[in-house]
Amino acid sequence: MRQSPARLPGHDCPVCPRLVAFRQANRTAEPGWHNAPVPSFGAQDARLLIVGLAPGLKGANRTGRPFTGDYAGDLLYATLKKFNFAAGDYGRSPDDGFRLIDCRITNAVRCVPPENKPTPAEARTCRRFLEGEIKGLRRLRVILALGRIAHAAVVSAAGGRASAFRFAHGALHELPNGLRLVDSYHCSRYNTQTGVLTSAMFHAAVASAQSQLDSGSTARRSRESAGR
Repeated sequence: MRQSPARLPGHDCPVCPRLVAFRQANRTAEPGWHNAPVPSFGAQDARLLIVGLAPGLKGANRTGRPFTGDYAGDLLYATLKKFNFAAGDYGRSPDDGFRLIDCRITNAVRCVPPENKPTPAEARTCRRFLEGEIKGLRRLRVILALGRIAHAAVVSAAGGRASAFRFAHGALHELPNGLRLVDSYHCSRYNTQTGVLTSAMFHAAVASAQSQLDSGSTARRSRESAGR
């Protein structure tokens, strides 16, 4: 039976037993950490949604804000500020005053998984929340997926089949629900330190997403002018 979309998992979401057990162990070890499903970051009227894999153990799982407090967030947030999707000074803390502009960030899996690796079943189970996220963002136009798992989750949440939308860094897809999907390798420490993803490559992916927003705005203005 297909699960109905939902916007947010509860603080003690029980649906993935392995993730629940890991969460409970982390709460015992680090009671001052967030240690719960991590909510999205950014305004509800954003036109760009960035979808990552899952919270990092010592990053979002600790701070309660996506990509905050880990290496991936350093590159992500610096890049978003470079392309005017963010403002303020990123201080690796949820109270740093850093804010997003026309952009929202979430994860395909909302709870931190052991070894940062969710199982396929956990990704499928958590997809209901991504579906609800996408349907609830009324001005959403473009999605930037960070990595293959995020790509597959977005395609499925948009009503498509992953086999019909091949993941490749920099690839652009038109989704069945009318949204545009831009793919990027994940901005993880491993990918950047091994050269799988360079800063220039990541900048290019974000620039592509920005270009899709700009082209959509231009087309919309043209249609409005023609109708006058």
